[in-house]
Amino acid sequence: MYAFVSELTADQVLQAFRRDGPSLFLGAMIMAVGLVAAAFYTLRRKHDPILVYFAFFAGLYGLRMWIKADLISFTLRGWPLFPRFRSAIDFVVPIPAFLFFNAAGFLHRWVKAATYGLGVVVGVFALATLAIGPRGIFYQITGVLIIGALLVLVARSKQTSPANRDLVVIRRGLLIFVLFAVWENVRGMLGLPLPNVEAIGFVAFLVALGYVAARQTLERDQQLHDIQKELEVARRIQLSILPAEFPRSANFRVAARYVPMTSVAGDFYDFIVADDTRAGLLIADVSGHGVPAALIASMVKLAATAQRANAADPSGLLSGMNAALCGNTQNQFVTAAYVHLDSASRELRYSAAGHPPMLLLRAGKVMDVAENGLMLAAFDFATYSTAAQPLQPGDRLLLYTDGIVEAASASGEFFGQESLRSLLRQTSGSAPADAADRIIATVQKWAASQDDDLTVLVCDYLGAAPQAAN
Repeated sequence: MYAFVSELTADQVLQAFRRDGPSLFLGAMIMAVGLVAAAFYTLRRKHDPILVYFAFFAGLYGLRMWIKADLISFTLRGWPLFPRFRSAIDFVVPIPAFLFFNAAGFLHRWVKAATYGLGVVVGVFALATLAIGPRGIFYQITGVLIIGALLVLVARSKQTSPANRDLVVIRRGLLIFVLFAVWENVRGMLGLPLPNVEAIGFVAFLVALGYVAARQTLERDQQLHDIQKELEVARRIQLSILPAEFPRSANFRVAARYVPMTSVAGDFYDFIVADDTRAGLLIADVSGHGVPAALIASMVKLAATAQRANAADPSGLLSGMNAALCGNTQNQFVTAAYVHLDSASRELRYSAAGHPPMLLLRAGKVMDVAENGLMLAAFDFATYSTAAQPLQPGDRLLLYTDGIVEAASASGEFFGQESLRSLLRQTSGSAPADAADRIIATVQKWAASQDDDLTVLVCDYLGAAPQAAN
């Protein structure tokens, strides 16, 4: 092969390069498009036959343009099987082409069987060409079949509904390609000494596909921008339903921290009562994430507000919320915990609905306060009970959502209840705000990623205000 190439004159090589330059350039461009389609299919990790067939179609089409170029022929002509391979690829290219048109919806159901029959025929001709060499009859039969199939595509393209602009553009590009392909097959069958211009039609088809892809990308970018704006508005609205700081009180210091996993989330907290002698603290966690959970969290806010008359009765408050939410949450449920603190009676009253237990830090020891019923919004027959305990000056209470204890490290280990108890003990002596910040920061450092919303409420009971001396 090297000896043959060396016999070529520089002038012959230069003439071949000038003659084949445009074809080589178009072939490389079309093959690059096929590689991009294959790469996109791989990155999506989702089976999409349109991308697969288009990648093979474009790749084989571009490869055929290179193989047909004289410059490549000069290089590979010493290979004995090259003439057979060069002819066989003519029969292979139509196979992924018609599979692509079928997957893209350009063929009627009754045409599919004929299309697969065409694929079998050209496949047999490709194998026969590799085995016995090129035969004119193979080209004649294939030319007639392909012309007929392409004319069907032309007729099908006229039935396009003008409502779908993208489909109209694609089918117009396809129509241009089909017309050029029909012309090329007619030219080949009649042996007309005219240049091969089919690649121009294929490029027109690629341009149509590129235009649609670019337009859809810009449209998706605009839609994404609009969605982000709406999510930002939703985030501000959700933050507005959360209460401001707990008012100054002689008996209670309360700090809340809320870190959603996404722009909007399903965690919620509220101060049902907040004055100098009483504190009613509610925390809730809606199943799921994102906008649906945030919408239901707004419903939880309304349900809790409607139960302010039951603020001193935690079980009654949760029962009323459950009655309001049942049947209205689209099969999503809510866990919740509510504690009512009374400095006059020095008593806490607590009830929960499927929620992690409240933690009580007293004299350096952490204990669970648990009185759980069924989750809210799931069962209309659910009942709840109230646990009562005495309050002591210096008590620290911690309410939290399960995103805290279920935060997972890189090895998959949960942060866990015991780590939270230990962390709460370590916050003894610090202000509630500092304690809440430390808990959130520690959990975030532990977790490999934030897979749930994080919410904590820290409440210190300072003791009854001293009575003025007579």
